[in-house]
Amino acid sequence: MAKNSLISGSIWDEYSNQVVNRMNNPKHQGEITEERAAELGAKLIVADFGAESCGDAVRLYWAVNEETDVILESKFKSFGCGTAIASSDVMAELCIGKKVDEAVKITNIDVEFALRDNANTPAVPPQKMHCSVMAYDVIKKAAAEYKGVDMESFETEVIVCECARVSLGTIREVIRINDLTTVEQITDYTKAGAFCKSCIRPGGHEEKDIYLVDILADVRAEMAEEKMKSAADASAAGTLSFEKMTLVQRIKAIDAILDSDIRPMLVMDGGNMEIIDIKENLPHFDLYIRYLGSCSGCSSGSSGTLYAIESVLQQKIDENIRVLPI
Repeated sequence: MAKNSLISGSIWDEYSNQVVNRMNNPKHQGEITEERAAELGAKLIVADFGAESCGDAVRLYWAVNEETDVILESKFKSFGCGTAIASSDVMAELCIGKKVDEAVKITNIDVEFALRDNANTPAVPPQKMHCSVMAYDVIKKAAAEYKGVDMESFETEVIVCECARVSLGTIREVIRINDLTTVEQITDYTKAGAFCKSCIRPGGHEEKDIYLVDILADVRAEMAEEKMKSAADASAAGTLSFEKMTLVQRIKAIDAILDSDIRPMLVMDGGNMEIIDIKENLPHFDLYIRYLGSCSGCSSGSSGTLYAIESVLQQKIDENIRVLPI
């Protein structure tokens, strides 16, 4: 197919052949009339959705079998750019044959992926990802009209990155689990901010209620506060005898000594260790550990290294601690 005269050079290369084909020859563009719906024995649903950021709009038509909730036919009209037409065409196609509850689960990521020529190359440039978001939103609007509910009832989480459909909860969890410190790391782990970049900070393509820079700052502040509280708890636990500590306090007390006196030496040799459990076998406290890295195959793990770990813990915490590797 010849190149569109309005697109040339590197910009053209950012669009997949699928996008170009559907821009010029959409398969499902048009409308479903009341007469056509009646022929199919279906209920006609017409839903409109517009994107304020770019002025594009899409109208979605469904013919739905009310006995089975299956979408028998799906068409669209798009008032916008070529990417919006291509995205809407795939969106309408993905709906056909699905129940309404299944169609609601179609995301903009599904639409964009279906437009790719190969699995590893994006179908559109990042700034055009919002077109597939519009396709996702109009599905929710159609489903809401069919079910007689508010379209927001289909959204159970706060979505921070509309392009990649990444929720606030996911971003917060990923920051915590991986101890992330930069927005770039968040993007690497979640793809949030990888497309139109509006969710990164104010001043982007679209205005947002919350941005990645704010989420990162909030979570890092929470983590710092929790760390200070944990340190305070550990300090308070230090005034108790090991015997009177809770299991959590015992683990924290031992971990603190391991971090300061043992782990640095293990790490220098490419190894490490972790606490598996602490069991009372009075008068002893049996500490079960697992060696990691090069330590897991080291012969001294059951002799010299083990003796050193046990000796330090007995001197600094309780003389009845026994260390047992597993």
